[in-house]
Amino acid sequence: MSKIHPSAIVDPKAELDSSVEVGPYSIVGANVRIGAGTRVGPHVVIEGHTTIGKDNHIFQFASLGAQPQDKKWAGEPTRLVIGDRNTIREFCTFNTGTTQDEGVTSLGDDNWMSAYTHLAHDCRVGSNTIFSNNAQLAGHVHVGDWAILSGYCGVHQFCKIGEHAFIGMYTSLTQDVPPFVLVSGNPAEAHGINIEGLKRRGFTREQINGLRTAYKHIYRSGLTLEEAKAKLAEEEAAAGAVETGAAPYIRAMREFLGTSSRGIVR
Repeated sequence: MSKIHPSAIVDPKAELDSSVEVGPYSIVGANVRIGAGTRVGPHVVIEGHTTIGKDNHIFQFASLGAQPQDKKWAGEPTRLVIGDRNTIREFCTFNTGTTQDEGVTSLGDDNWMSAYTHLAHDCRVGSNTIFSNNAQLAGHVHVGDWAILSGYCGVHQFCKIGEHAFIGMYTSLTQDVPPFVLVSGNPAEAHGINIEGLKRRGFTREQINGLRTAYKHIYRSGLTLEEAKAKLAEEEAAAGAVETGAAPYIRAMREFLGTSSRGIVR
């Protein structure tokens, strides 16, 4: 029995694995590729140069691969790339990239994208993230692995959110968020390390304490950002070379500070 509903419109040039399911009244364009085990619900539109991996579940009314909402876009064949095992709920809108960046909007693996979430052009989202309802990314935003964005938070273009960060509900984010940090508010303010999230993911007490010390150097010590980076380098060295300790995570914070172009929430 065919897994493509008779009312669905799938362009003959689209490449769908034989196990892909497409629900009633959905539309799949010519330049779309979908991997094994992915389920596309009813009334979904997948267009543009879009590649979707394996075992994703795309719920009704999602719009994936539409042209970027950028007046500079002039019809270039930019892309949307989605990995494996993602849950994409109702009314999600993910756009393709632009030539002003690398031309790709991407979503990694094992992400939970709740209803009405938006990935604008050239966004890069890692793996194992959670986006609650109405979390919205403007263009060129980068989000690290395991980050959580709560409901109705909005992220300004070109911002970066580090791995394991937590963004609170209704937060207006206009600057970067270092890895492991919890921020909330409008304007956004830092409120410590995302301790509960780190515990749930198996971080040890030693690792969490190392990150808390790093946080104090950045936010509580009165140091300039350059001075804080130097302190983090000292903490990283003191933590030793054992990869099970805090050193690699302190390093991640220090390196993030060196790549921030918009400044950090501080």
